Amino acid sequence: MSELHCETKHMSETLVVSSRGQITLPAALRKRLGIKSGDVMILEDRGNEVVLKPGIVLEVQRYSDEQISRWDAEDKLSDQERNQIRDSLATAK
Repeated sequence: MSELHCETKHMSETLVVSSRGQITLPAALRKRLGIKSGDVMILEDRGNEVVLKPGIVLEVQRYSDEQISRWDAEDKLSDQERNQIRDSLATAK
């Protein structure tokens, strides 16, 4: 039976923190990981380790009170529909 071994490339490099708390990731690392200017990164504090992971930005759409009120009105059940649902739930027990 053969075994699969996964080798992880470990890189160690000394970085200098600027007066504004910034560090510069080496160009070779950015290229290898596909990190480009303007990309969003997530920083995780893992005790005595710091981990950077790629993040994503999702567009958030805001709805007006009028839109929400219209959708609520469109989704409102009639008395007949409400009674039918209530009856079907009662007979399902």
